[in-house]
Amino acid sequence: MNDTFDLPDGHRELHRLVMPLGSNSETLPLYVENSANVSTFEAAQGSSDEVMEALAGVRRAAAGGVAGGSYTRSGITVPAGQIRSFGTYFNAFPASYWRRWTRVREVTLTVATKGEGTIVVNRSSVNGRSRRVASKVVTGKATSTFTLPVTAFGDGGWYWFDAYAGAGSLEVNGAAYSAPESLARVRGSFSIAMTTMNKVRYCFENIRTVAESPQLLELLDVMYVIDQGSDRLRDHADELAELEEAMGGKLRVIEQGNIGGSGGFSRGMYEACIAEKSTYVVNCDDDISIEPISLERLVTFADFATKPTLVGAHMFDLNNRTSLLAFGESVDRWRFHYGLANDDSKYNHDLAEHPLRATRWMHRRVDVDYNGWWMCLIPTDVVREIGLSLPVFIKWDDAEYGLRAGNAGYPTVTLPGAGVWHVSWGEKDDLVGWQAFFHERNRLIAALLHSPYERGGRLVKESHFMDIKHIISMQYYTQTGRLMAQRDVLAGPDHLHDTIGTDLPEIRALAAKFDDAVQKKDVDDFPAVRTNRPPRKGRGFSQPRRLLMPAWTIKQLAKQALAKPSSLSLEHPQEAIAHEDARWWKLSHYESALVSNAEGTQLAWYKRDPKRARELLTEAARTHAELFAKWNTLREQYRSAAKQLTSFEAWERTFAANPAPKREDQDA
Repeated sequence: MNDTFDLPDGHRELHRLVMPLGSNSETLPLYVENSANVSTFEAAQGSSDEVMEALAGVRRAAAGGVAGGSYTRSGITVPAGQIRSFGTYFNAFPASYWRRWTRVREVTLTVATKGEGTIVVNRSSVNGRSRRVASKVVTGKATSTFTLPVTAFGDGGWYWFDAYAGAGSLEVNGAAYSAPESLARVRGSFSIAMTTMNKVRYCFENIRTVAESPQLLELLDVMYVIDQGSDRLRDHADELAELEEAMGGKLRVIEQGNIGGSGGFSRGMYEACIAEKSTYVVNCDDDISIEPISLERLVTFADFATKPTLVGAHMFDLNNRTSLLAFGESVDRWRFHYGLANDDSKYNHDLAEHPLRATRWMHRRVDVDYNGWWMCLIPTDVVREIGLSLPVFIKWDDAEYGLRAGNAGYPTVTLPGAGVWHVSWGEKDDLVGWQAFFHERNRLIAALLHSPYERGGRLVKESHFMDIKHIISMQYYTQTGRLMAQRDVLAGPDHLHDTIGTDLPEIRALAAKFDDAVQKKDVDDFPAVRTNRPPRKGRGFSQPRRLLMPAWTIKQLAKQALAKPSSLSLEHPQEAIAHEDARWWKLSHYESALVSNAEGTQLAWYKRDPKRARELLTEAARTHAELFAKWNTLREQYRSAAKQLTSFEAWERTFAANPAPKREDQDA
């Protein structure tokens, strides 16, 4: 309930106006804009002196961000003659999602103001076109209400309001969209399952954010922090004790061995279920920055959903905080690869440069297959029915869970207005190095469980192509991990729980045997770059044309596996290549090269090794032939084992078998 006004009798808040926590001006465009649809306002209101003065103020301030005025968490002061629009990510109301997934067919917008001005309510359609639907002139201290139907939002569209100040400033002291409480299926509470490993600062900051959010804390039963690291929260006893007190007994830290994200999240989901208090459990990464209203909105939406529903938040770039990384994701069943759910949408869309109101594809509702576990709410009854995560350590656990829930009749909704900040995928490259094992193995397992196509559609063929790309790129460590993954899948599902705590140490132990996995900090840590003859006579590189690809690939494979590299290339790298330029079709032309990592912090020396290339190519051909031949048999094995693999009983044994290392063992 907002302190500045009362909602209509029997109503429950669905979505309220919020402004950034603290004074974070970087994220302000996600909450408010200073420019509105001027032509619509002119047409609707005429050309009185007051209106024209307000419009002139908008035009003067349009280039300056949110110029002038002050704000609190729940409101903002609009300077005289200016306009503020709340047609933004966190403050526009995503009407089409409520129309599709709940029984709500009408919402009431309540706006509390002080001063003279006009409140204008707008809506958009599926194609992003917007129009005014209502307006009200306000004076003094006022509470304005608008009844807004959502029946016409079948495929997309939002509601929002704009505040126009008159001759003096206009205070917007609060606003909320509400609907009858009787439309809710339940009134639930939730627990948080946060997995952490050596990210104490992030973790403490997120706990503090929750503790300092009274309305959120009221909904929370327990925040479970599953600590799998060597730098543990309990090592910072004074700060932890302070946070435990602030959380009022709602924080529980559980230490266990490193069994990955799937092991950590499964532990949090398990604890929330056996406690039998919470309606929902929210899986959260540790290295995020939380907007606390997001958690409230996930719970509220899940309460109103017509059936038990998984509800997730969007991810924004932690280092470019107005950049939305993806607006919803799905799994391409033919390739069995995840990607954008809407073909028109864009990765890394900067809402400071291209606001919501001006981004047409964001007005179409996007239906998804899954939501990443950076923040995703799951009903505990669903967990009890379909089980915990697959025991796959990391990668594909969240996507597989969304597919499994969907097959059981429980959809996933990625809810606009619920978002977290996380490091962008573009600043990582987890397809190279030790994580390649988990990407490859878990993608194959997920396809065996959920692909509707015989022999996995294009997956086996595409996987073999990926092997070839890594081999001709001299990424022998990565390819060795991928082959280990393929053999692991061929061995069947029975060992997955037994090896969840040992796979990572085994893979990482191999790194020392591969030049492309041994990283150093500076170019000067390696021999000087030197070459007698630059590849392609010094000309640039480009990806081979599609029609020429087969012949080009055969030629490159022959060179990689048969041609002896020059002695100079083994003593000196031929080139230093930035990560951004390290494409497979470029690396294939070199006999050796220094290649930087995605973070730009280290380099590795790639060296062509014909003997190793031959061995890896031979093994890749063998494993893929076997995967293709045995696909149907493997599919039956994995599908028959799935219920047991994800059961509470199997995970209980795994938790018991992987306790947190004792300090003396860890130090050793």
